[in-house]
Amino acid sequence: MTASGLAGGPSGGGPTGGGPAGGVIVAAPASGSGKTVFTLGLIRHWVRAGLRVASAKVGPDYIDPAFHAAASGRPCVNLDPWAMRGSTLAGLAARLGDGDDVVVCEGVMGLFDGATATEGSTADIALRLGWPVVLVLDVRAQAASAAAVVRGFATHREGVRIAAVVFNRVGSDRHAALLREACALATPGIPVLGALPRAEGLALPERHLGLVQAREHPDLEAFLERAADLVGRHVETGGLRALAEAATSPSSARSSALRLAPPIPPLGQRIAVADDAAFAFRYPHVADGWRAAGAELAAFSPLADESPPPDADAVYLPGGYPELYAGRLAGNAAFLDGLRAAAARGAVVFGECGGYMVLGEGLIDADGTRHTMAGLLALTTSFADRGLHLGYRRAVLARDCPLGAAGESFRGHEFHYARTLAEGPGEPLFRCADATGRPLGTTGLVAGRVMGSFVHLIDRGPDDRKQGADVRD
Repeated sequence: MTASGLAGGPSGGGPTGGGPAGGVIVAAPASGSGKTVFTLGLIRHWVRAGLRVASAKVGPDYIDPAFHAAASGRPCVNLDPWAMRGSTLAGLAARLGDGDDVVVCEGVMGLFDGATATEGSTADIALRLGWPVVLVLDVRAQAASAAAVVRGFATHREGVRIAAVVFNRVGSDRHAALLREACALATPGIPVLGALPRAEGLALPERHLGLVQAREHPDLEAFLERAADLVGRHVETGGLRALAEAATSPSSARSSALRLAPPIPPLGQRIAVADDAAFAFRYPHVADGWRAAGAELAAFSPLADESPPPDADAVYLPGGYPELYAGRLAGNAAFLDGLRAAAARGAVVFGECGGYMVLGEGLIDADGTRHTMAGLLALTTSFADRGLHLGYRRAVLARDCPLGAAGESFRGHEFHYARTLAEGPGEPLFRCADATGRPLGTTGLVAGRVMGSFVHLIDRGPDDRKQGADVRD
């Protein structure tokens, strides 16, 4: 399996004997607490110990999962309690851990943060899966007060079990002793299973509001090994594994749910998928759903000036960072001519976010230089004057197209800094609203069988989802 999720087979791995493994959820009070580095170190530590480790990431992130995949050697599954239907979430959760020894699920933002004040949080996943939460606390600027944070999180929401605490960025042995003593007094039933010292050399480089992609990390293997060494020295990993083994797991009987209803309708029978550093933002569960419906996927690299295979009846350009490679892409004639040839022969061509921009007429980079793109949609975008667009999206098809009939709904996520200088003329692809239902107008374009938008689609609309339903039902 590859980190990109293009190789065949379910993202959660195949059964190798025994039932689904239990897991732990790594969460924190806020972003920036160090849960990603801890998660990566824990995964790699257990892999080095000979365990078969599966992993998941809560929410719509596509960067952290690539780091998980590098640490474990296995694809990472997204679990999104807001954007996924109950059936999709159930199928993914059931497959996650089939034949594995342990599952590590990394949360998103703070434990109770989500799409709204009441929906889409890591706590929702903890309730649905019944897995214990390991709370990672950044204690750089506190000591005994950390116990109050632990106690507050442990009692904030009924049913969410804080099963253990790991302190991060601990200043000294004395600091660690104060933290342990305070927690023993305030929350005696919640063990402290780790105290990680400050390790500035393990900071992951960032771009925009997220991490630099795993495939761009200059020395990723060495980083993962150092993270595993740190976790192995300072965390009681045996205690964490005992928590995971004691956890209940979703029934494997639900694992057929994804096969019965692909999250996104297949674009064709043979789908060419752009796959390189410029087009890396895609969800493995979508590719799995397409394959389960009988489609064949073929990867190609626009940055290597590869064109889509001529026998492909559909082309998918996922999101990524095309603005960083706009000059190269504009000069790659085989790639651009191949896109135009695919559209001319009637193939479906679908672009999301970065892929949508490349289907347009021009992309202006951060230096103000305009680069000519494929010209298949009437779109011009610019990074010279950036503007943040971020949030979940309710997307309803504005017209019939290869994704479905007008009125069919999807859920997805939008995150980019591009400004739209021109969008149209042309038919819009979606009517959109945010997570709260506030209308955002139309977005995207459709021209024949070429279409795209800034929305990364995650699943069909939640017509069959029961609010609050447990995935083990």
